[in-house]
Amino acid sequence: MEVILADDYGFCYGVKRAIKTAKDNIDLSKKVCTLGPIIHNPQMVKSLADEGIGIVESVDEMENGKIIIRSHGVGPSIYDAIKAKGLELADATCPHVKKAQMSAKTLADEGFKVIIIGEKNHPEVKSIKEWAGKNSLVIGSQKEAENIAFVSKLGIVAQTTFSAKAFSEIVNILLTKSYDIRILRTICTATDKRQSAAIKLSKEVDMMIVVGGRNSANTTRLAQLCTEHCVTHHIETVDELHDDWFNNIKKIGITAGASTPDWIIKEVYEKCKTWQAY
Repeated sequence: MEVILADDYGFCYGVKRAIKTAKDNIDLSKKVCTLGPIIHNPQMVKSLADEGIGIVESVDEMENGKIIIRSHGVGPSIYDAIKAKGLELADATCPHVKKAQMSAKTLADEGFKVIIIGEKNHPEVKSIKEWAGKNSLVIGSQKEAENIAFVSKLGIVAQTTFSAKAFSEIVNILLTKSYDIRILRTICTATDKRQSAAIKLSKEVDMMIVVGGRNSANTTRLAQLCTEHCVTHHIETVDELHDDWFNNIKKIGITAGASTPDWIIKEVYEKCKTWQAY
């Protein structure tokens, strides 16, 4: 049995930066919390909690101390609330997310109807929408794109981890919705590379193992893409591997989402290698 790691997998620059920001701001003399989980990986969040980084879901929960903006970013109202309460601030927003936020704001300021292609309930998308203003819309499917009314000016941005293929399909429909269209493709290059590598590997193996948090949009998307080409299992930790998955499997591929720590990927890789004897 052969076990192959994808060419691109695991922590991206934005996640590495967010984790470093959190660790750099550990201060046991005061309350330090992230606003929501710093990244979408329960194991990493627990590791930071063990080092003294808590979590709050609202600025109202903090009366003093330091608040860390997570990698997914927030809207302008949150920055205003933090300033109003006099809290210290550490901003771990992914630079690619920040670019998407500012792109959406620029389009809105220039009079474009802003369409954000992504998942409505994802925290990153919610933050981009707030920067884009109340008249912006979030869509995530071709059907939703078809229902968009014709407008004079249409601006398009994307969730940074959205599927490149799905983005193109949706954009092709939106091209019929205005004569003045500006497309700012804000999908990050790391996402493109990770998805391309996963698809390539999934075509060459009998089974894919996709490692990462179930609440991670980019990990879930990797699993969806791999499923199109081979049997695929999405797991969070090595403990979720099942013996019967490996029956009659000669070649296994492994990839991982942008928020999956290296130690978890290594554990899965080493465990998969033990099945070579069967």
